[in-house]
Amino acid sequence: MRTLVKFSLMFAVIVIVLGAYTRLTDAGLGCPDWPGCYGFLSVPQSAESVDMAASAFPDAPFESDKAWNEMVHRYAAGILGLLILAIAVVAYRQRHAIPRKPLKLPILLLALVIFQAALGMWTVTMNLQPVVVMGHLLGGFSTISLLFLLSLRLNRHQLMGVDTAMRRLGGIAAFALIVVIGQIALGGWVAANYAALACTELPICEGNWSERLDILGAFSVPAADSYQYGAHDYAERMTMHVAHRVGAIVTLLVVGYLLIKGWRNAQSRLMKANLNMIALLLVVQIALGISNVVFMLPLGIAVAHNAVGALLLLSLVALNYNIARKA
Repeated sequence: MRTLVKFSLMFAVIVIVLGAYTRLTDAGLGCPDWPGCYGFLSVPQSAESVDMAASAFPDAPFESDKAWNEMVHRYAAGILGLLILAIAVVAYRQRHAIPRKPLKLPILLLALVIFQAALGMWTVTMNLQPVVVMGHLLGGFSTISLLFLLSLRLNRHQLMGVDTAMRRLGGIAAFALIVVIGQIALGGWVAANYAALACTELPICEGNWSERLDILGAFSVPAADSYQYGAHDYAERMTMHVAHRVGAIVTLLVVGYLLIKGWRNAQSRLMKANLNMIALLLVVQIALGISNVVFMLPLGIAVAHNAVGALLLLSLVALNYNIARKA
């Protein structure tokens, strides 16, 4: 079980990185059908199969690079799904053999990954509808978080004693986790609506941005045949981007306050290491966010921004678990 969970956790990181890469290379509709690609199990390669693809999907011109990006992501997600199925099967078979072996969490993970597959399908069939795209991203982050939590529970015997001095920070730690999840959701909304470059100056946005805010429009879903490259106007996309930047400031303040209080109260080496990891990831994430603006969203930095966001989330999951656990 531990081996399966560790391997699945590593694979989940790969899936999240591949998902970000697929989204940032505009390959979300690299294959216009699901689960195959232009009617094939794999990406069409021969001249004959490419001609058949063009005939079957005349409104979706075939682009080999984007198709491969999309299909590699699907293959990886499929393998992760099979790994989580194996975890659920093992957990069910060992439910009586090993005391305190988690069962509800693996079953929840299996249900979540099935729902993720449905979201992946709807992402394509609904032409990148922003709510679905953002839900798919949050589902991926939820999957890796639950896998990490399962790993912590399976390996709790390796953890050092409970740091009772940190108990008083349980509420702040939980609030910081919620804030980070909210910021990830805002980032997903920005990405789903192609609003990452709506503001190109620091610290908030250029020009008279405060006079052009359109909150209702920014968080609505306009009617459109396809949402590829976005369906909102500039003011709405700018508002999304501003909301994400304001969210980053709130996140910095809340997590920063948690770190200050934590460093004053933490006694165990494990808790101090957890807090230091959160601080490191927070600094790196802010630097990556600023770099995205300064360097106009380079692909490598944008993908890293997604990956470090996931790691920051996991570090806060670990902190909350370490504070809450009784043994």
